[in-house]
Amino acid sequence: MHKLSRQIRFAVSPFANSLQMGSNSYCAKPTADGLALFFALWVELKGKANADTGFVVNVTDIDKIIREKGIKIFDEFVRNCLAPTPAVGGCSFEQIGQLLSKVWQKIEKDFLPARIDSLSVELMPARKIGIKEKDGGMLYFSEKFEFSASHTLWNDKLSDDENEKIFGKCANRTGHGHNYIVEVTIKKSQQSRDSNGAVKAAVFEQIVNNQFIRLVDHKNLNTDVEYFKKTNPTVENIAEFAFNQLAEKFKPLDLDCVTVWENDRTFCSFRAG
Repeated sequence: MHKLSRQIRFAVSPFANSLQMGSNSYCAKPTADGLALFFALWVELKGKANADTGFVVNVTDIDKIIREKGIKIFDEFVRNCLAPTPAVGGCSFEQIGQLLSKVWQKIEKDFLPARIDSLSVELMPARKIGIKEKDGGMLYFSEKFEFSASHTLWNDKLSDDENEKIFGKCANRTGHGHNYIVEVTIKKSQQSRDSNGAVKAAVFEQIVNNQFIRLVDHKNLNTDVEYFKKTNPTVENIAEFAFNQLAEKFKPLDLDCVTVWENDRTFCSFRAG
């Protein structure tokens, strides 16, 4: 089974009378003159590659279907948000999840025999909302943060030669630094009636900052963070540490996953179970 992901970039202008298709899909298609809202919609499909073409689905077909059917739904949503009397819920993250559900149901038969595995939209370069079922029953909210830290990879149970063989340059006893990126994803049931269960970006960011970022940012992980005095600060262990620091902190929402990038070629995700 293959999973194919495609990003469709487009702009919606609530100030224009109609969508302006444009010609540069790398930037935004449809495009807009002047001020507009930019979206990056991710469509993830699962299925078998066709024996004749090698495609799960031709990505040009994905682009065509989204631009013919999906973007109109986004356009209607944005215009409704700015209407004098917008729909109940306005433009909340939960409403955006319902928007994605509406798009899913509109396009799901257009890719058969491949099926949609998830839909997500980037609202900012470091923030996205996603769903993994067509009814949007579970909403996934993700945001990326950055921190800088130094570390040394070393195991005192091993000889110097063994450490250098296993950890290479990372075994430098004086340490080396990384500019890390960490993505934290929480999830919530859209059926929840808990009045405190809405996703609030500022609260979310404060929790991540207080419970994790401030512990590791501009620190020597081996000496400044108690956990890593006995545990090697590999990207795997940093991801697990971050998850454990944040678990149960978002209640009544649930922590789904933490991903840590050591650089643009190396990252690790950790989730419960």
